[in-house]
Amino acid sequence: MKRRILSLLLALSLVLTVPALAAETGPVRTKTYSGQFSDVAAGSTFYENVAALYEYGLTVGKADGTFGPQDSVTVGQAVIFAARARSLYLTGNGETGPAAYAGDGISAAEQYLRYLKAEGVLGTELDGQLGKPATRAQVAHVLALTLPSGTLPLINDAAVTQGYASRRCITDVTEYTPYYQEILYLYRTGLSQGSGESAAFSPDATITRGALAAMLTRLVDPNLRIALDWDTGSSYPSAAGTTLASLVGSGTYIATPANRDEMEQSVRYMLASGKNTLNLQYDGLTAIRARQVMEEALAIVKTYCEQCYNTVSCTYTTDGALTLTFSAASAGENLSSYRAQAMAAAIAVHDQLWKEGIINARMTQREKARAYYTWICDNCVYDYSATDTSLSHIAYNLFINGAAVCDGYTGAYNMLLKLEGISCTALSNAEHIWTVAVLDGTQVHIDTTWGDSGNVINYDYFAMTPTQSWNVHPW
Repeated sequence: MKRRILSLLLALSLVLTVPALAAETGPVRTKTYSGQFSDVAAGSTFYENVAALYEYGLTVGKADGTFGPQDSVTVGQAVIFAARARSLYLTGNGETGPAAYAGDGISAAEQYLRYLKAEGVLGTELDGQLGKPATRAQVAHVLALTLPSGTLPLINDAAVTQGYASRRCITDVTEYTPYYQEILYLYRTGLSQGSGESAAFSPDATITRGALAAMLTRLVDPNLRIALDWDTGSSYPSAAGTTLASLVGSGTYIATPANRDEMEQSVRYMLASGKNTLNLQYDGLTAIRARQVMEEALAIVKTYCEQCYNTVSCTYTTDGALTLTFSAASAGENLSSYRAQAMAAAIAVHDQLWKEGIINARMTQREKARAYYTWICDNCVYDYSATDTSLSHIAYNLFINGAAVCDGYTGAYNMLLKLEGISCTALSNAEHIWTVAVLDGTQVHIDTTWGDSGNVINYDYFAMTPTQSWNVHPW
């Protein structure tokens, strides 16, 4: 069974060659800050971090005796600070590592950049940009790679996973943001806490020397790292207690349906009542008419394929009393258990996606439907060995065994959509069945089976217009 992979929620994997550390205890402060910078007094913003930066020997400030906490930072300056931090961590001195890369005619920033390149920290991505103002995203990229892989524990992993996935926190960073994984890594490791109620990172904004000092000193000093205490809304809307019967809109019982609409009313009445038998009455009933009624009722039941019924049997008497009994091929006396297990599994999927923040209250119906489409495709394989009587024709087999054919795919998907209150049904032709749903007021066709027909999920079959759907499988 394929498993869902959430790459945007994974901690950044940093693979580096790790030299021997100068000391097992890590960097130590070799100086004492006592007001060396006239613009960084006790109690001022970034005081603790700038003082630590000085005490670790990572800065001596400006020539005029200031540090300039609000001054902007160039890419080259960020590279210099990062190179010193790496050298400090590995050798105990911020200049030992970069010293080997000095050369005539090159700038200080180029010297430190060469060191980071030689260490495998950076490639050519910052070439030609050393004199430009550094964005916060660029700084995140550099700092996330500065120390050897595995050095920083992911102290905020759970908070960031929940907060980011639910879009309650770090809302200005998406998978399209440059260096977004590195940005999330800073939050996970306690190097950044963002700003405001949404813990925004402002990736495109330039960074100040004070903000850089804060991230740098948290990088080298575990005591300065921030344990996030976000209110990420641990509660979520559980679907517990939902029944298959409750997924069907109540109908009106009509004993002698005269047309398809009336038959649908009776079928819905049966399904919404949690029953699988439908008693009808037709005067002058013949075997041919009984078969017609049976086939019409089964066709309607199959539009509610989340109910796990795909066969029907019929008994009738000479006085016109007809009883239809719906079941599933190969299910036999276990059908009740299979239906219960399928419902329980769908509820578990619903609750887990909400808990993980993959589904959240801010999403549109289309976004929620796409999330479930992804889950179905990631957690099922097509059962090419299925026969006409296989359990792969019902949702149970997809949820429990991870294999299905088109009616199993569609039944499971419709079950999940209905748990979200999304109106949907199943539409079929002689060879195939798929979903028709109303998303945010627009009717669309969704084919999870064909979406899962390759090595990667094909979203061309998600939210098709009726015309697009007709072009791929007319009905």
